[in-house]
Amino acid sequence: MSRIGFIGLGHMGSGMATNQAKAQHVVKAFDLSAEALQRAEANGCHPVASAADAVKDAEIVITMLPAGSHVRSVYETEVLPNAPRGALLIDCSTIDVDSARAVAGKAAEAGFTFADAPVSGGIMAAEAGTLTFMVGCADDQYEAVRAALGPMAKAVVHAGAAGAGQAAKICNNMVLGVTMLGVCEAFALGERLGLDPERFFEIASRSSGSSWSINTYCPWPGVGPKTPADNNYEGGFLTALMLKDLKLAQEAAARSGAATPMGAQAEALYALFDRMGYGGKDFSAVLQWMRGQPQVLN
Repeated sequence: MSRIGFIGLGHMGSGMATNQAKAQHVVKAFDLSAEALQRAEANGCHPVASAADAVKDAEIVITMLPAGSHVRSVYETEVLPNAPRGALLIDCSTIDVDSARAVAGKAAEAGFTFADAPVSGGIMAAEAGTLTFMVGCADDQYEAVRAALGPMAKAVVHAGAAGAGQAAKICNNMVLGVTMLGVCEAFALGERLGLDPERFFEIASRSSGSSWSINTYCPWPGVGPKTPADNNYEGGFLTALMLKDLKLAQEAAARSGAATPMGAQAEALYALFDRMGYGGKDFSAVLQWMRGQPQVLN
């Protein structure tokens, strides 16, 4: 049993904190939302009044926050001044690589072990404890990080040194965003050509069109394994979050000089879909826009 300070109980953090509590850890949880704190308490966590309160006496601190600015601020003003020296600090937010490395540097200077460990899997996986974590930390720190993430994870992969977890996450989600758009376009075209969606899935999932976006996360309702498409695109990985990750990828590409034209086009398309009012729908809902039927999402 470990003492865990968990900061950030949003769509992802709520399920993650709950799974730590289910693993019999003592979880002191904080979020700015009173509703989120009430939900955490109902799920076995101990709500506290501030981030500083959450990390006092913690052996492990886990954060799941919206953006790099939030991570920098929370660590500098709440976590590093108040957590016990020797505590393991793990940030599971999806943020820019520079912020991850900056926080890692400050944590090391203050005598802490820090890892960036963004996740893949979406809300359902967060609730089920089957997330994939991409970890950036020193080699000799990885085993402790892997063990701490265990109750929330299907897989924990060491991506490299500080910031490597964030680099892996934004590259992986750029692949996901691009491939999902291609899958949605293909389904929409197939429909216009009179191709049955079930037959197309059967063929593409077994041939060169095979990908996670079609095999595991098919955007057509009622086709393939159960996905958010079967729940009117509720839950899953929100369009607004996909857009956030694609923006991070494009910012990283600009800073590094990498050419990512497909990533740039994916960002533009998801930005338009978000502006249409569908940022709260699963990112695969873009299929209905491509079919010319976005009204079914309302």
